[in-house]
Amino acid sequence: MIRVALADDQLLVRAGFRALLDSEDDIEVVAEASGGEELLARIRETPVDVVLMDIRMPQGDGLWATEQIAADPALAAVHVVIVTTFELDEYVARAVRAGAAGFLVKDTEPADLVRAVRAVAEGEALLSPGVTRRLLDRLAVGLREPDAGALEVLTEREREVLRLVGLGRTNDEIAAELFLSPLTAKTHVSRILSKLQARDRVHLVVIAYETGLVAPGWQ
Repeated sequence: MIRVALADDQLLVRAGFRALLDSEDDIEVVAEASGGEELLARIRETPVDVVLMDIRMPQGDGLWATEQIAADPALAAVHVVIVTTFELDEYVARAVRAGAAGFLVKDTEPADLVRAVRAVAEGEALLSPGVTRRLLDRLAVGLREPDAGALEVLTEREREVLRLVGLGRTNDEIAAELFLSPLTAKTHVSRILSKLQARDRVHLVVIAYETGLVAPGWQ
């Protein structure tokens, strides 16, 4: 079972998410909170795999709570998806840098939200399609000078995989493009995460841009 915590100051939103997710055979909502501090207290008592987090909440907003989760070794297995009505560039960039594994807006289709929970629980990263381009363009503005030397620990195949991760490919898409099995593609991504000491897949996207493996700008 994928254990989910809901953090939103609107009870109706939490009730809707709970009804949607609890109807799935492999997902269970195990905790709810109306603010960041309350969420942290609950997930330290009740293990969770995924947190669906609003941004604007009392007693610790979603970005602050995401930073606290990312900084706590005891919560290293928790994946945060920001789910908000505010599709603002500064929120997206801050969410990714804070440690979020995904960012969705609340008008996302219900089926896409369920898929997002499953994907993030498996270690994937995701962003609403309308958010992805603006996020990477924004991150590119503040990138350091490319440092290809940072990738010396990777094999040539791992660099190929990292480039495709940087382009937003899923494991299945990487496998198809490089003629690998999905399991092999997933193994490569796991090794890259370990070698680069990256927090998650979104962090790998940032690394791909910062090292010049993927060039800023979109075709």
